[in-house]
Amino acid sequence: MSRRSATRQYPDVSPNLPPRSRGVIALFEENCTVCMLCARECPDWCIYIDSHKETMPAREEGARARQRNVLDRFAIDFALCMYCGICIDVCPFDALFWSPEFEYAEYDIHELTHEKDRLREWMWTVPPPPAHDPNGEMSKEVAAAEKPPLPGGGPPGGGRPGGGRPGGGAAREPRRVGDRVDTARDGGEARS
Repeated sequence: MSRRSATRQYPDVSPNLPPRSRGVIALFEENCTVCMLCARECPDWCIYIDSHKETMPAREEGARARQRNVLDRFAIDFALCMYCGICIDVCPFDALFWSPEFEYAEYDIHELTHEKDRLREWMWTVPPPPAHDPNGEMSKEVAAAEKPPLPGGGPPGGGRPGGGRPGGGAAREPRRVGDRVDTARDGGEARS
């Protein structure tokens, strides 16, 4: 109240935005598998996707040919988009990202539907993810990879997924039944 208000001269002076601000949605086309999750979960139905199937030849003798979806069109109508970010959150293949670009105004509202080429251009303005906290907890995957090998010299878990057990599940603790320990679930015999 005691200071004079200062008007930012926007077109001539660019604003200082936070580094991870939400401006526009960028598309990394190579990661898109045309799973349609983003289009289905969009509350405004502003994502348009078209694709076709291609048959991939078999890699080995006796194997069958596979089909894969090829992206033909990926468009977002920013006149309808409410910038909620649900499409980015539900994408399981990291194909959609927030870009801090915000200057994409048009004179005609119909030109606010941007195709995959324009969405791809914004991909190069996406900032890198923030660095990990050095004092934070290590991820489960890294912790499992850094476990020391077992005394027998093999890798942790016996080299098998599921902890070295033939059934693939993790070993269970024996349960007490009365005054005896029941290990019959793990293939052993009950002992008292």
